[in-house]
Amino acid sequence: MKKLNSIRYWFLQNYLMMAFISTLILFIGFQLLLVNRSVKLTIENTFWFSMIAFIVFLFVGAYFGYRSSSLLKGRLTDLLLYVSSLRSGNLPGRLEVNENDEIGMISEELNQLAEFFEEQKHSLQRLADTKTSLAQSAHAAVVMEERQRLARDLHDVVSQQLFALSMMSSATLRLFEIDREKAKEQLVEISKIAAHAQGEMRALLLHLRPIQLSDDRLCDGVIKLIQDLKGKTNIEFQASIDEIVHISKAAEEHLFRIIQEALSNVLRHAEASKISISLTEEERYIYLFISDNGKGFNPTIERVASYGLKTMRERCEEVGGVFNIRSKEREGTYIDIRIPTTRGE
Repeated sequence: MKKLNSIRYWFLQNYLMMAFISTLILFIGFQLLLVNRSVKLTIENTFWFSMIAFIVFLFVGAYFGYRSSSLLKGRLTDLLLYVSSLRSGNLPGRLEVNENDEIGMISEELNQLAEFFEEQKHSLQRLADTKTSLAQSAHAAVVMEERQRLARDLHDVVSQQLFALSMMSSATLRLFEIDREKAKEQLVEISKIAAHAQGEMRALLLHLRPIQLSDDRLCDGVIKLIQDLKGKTNIEFQASIDEIVHISKAAEEHLFRIIQEALSNVLRHAEASKISISLTEEERYIYLFISDNGKGFNPTIERVASYGLKTMRERCEEVGGVFNIRSKEREGTYIDIRIPTTRGE
């Protein structure tokens, strides 16, 4: 039975049917010639009868060829579209298997392959959840304590520098009695240095003392982070943050850390005045978009924030996501992230 369901026998069946119909037409034609006694079988009549039979057989063959190729082309096109979807990372619905031939077997194998990819995606997310849980219990306290210590040390060092600059500026003011123009120039320079040191301190403290997601939802944590940055910087934020429902704990934690790292890189390196953030959930994927109008960078040159970008990419891939970044000098940087949801688990 399996052989009778193969494509080879399907083609053979079509050709046999075409041969049968052609023979039947030829038989009917001969019967008409025999019935019509006025027609004699001469060479000329035989030639024209053969030409008519050839034209009829040509149409019969074209019909069966078109019919066979159309059915085969439609089924192969469905397979091609399905394979293209799998290759692009999408997991569409299953192929409908109506035949038990080779194409039907390929369709069934592709369905099983899609199920395998789906299971692998869920397994990857579960492993990421387990890893996140273990990391939180084993390392989070130590890492945060170290960051707090570094932040305090940095704060003390920079504060001492600012105090020293303040004393220098006071001493410079006394130079007004000797050389007022030189004293003013030094005072302006000192004030610029102090402002720069203060801004650097603020950016580093935001990086070393990140807001914790804790038990907050992802959207609430991101909004809290943006509000905190608004109060401490002069950067304009444009944010569209949707509530994300179908997301694992690991993916939620990784997305929040990616956003923190991206904003920290903008504060420290981009010299931007505007940041746009969009977080949405559409069907089977979560989309994150972050852009700034900063100085950007040349992707072909080693980047200053390459370690931060590598960390963001690793976090994204760890939960089965796709990380893309585009940047151009003096035109800003754009980060696109797509992460699968837990919908359907």
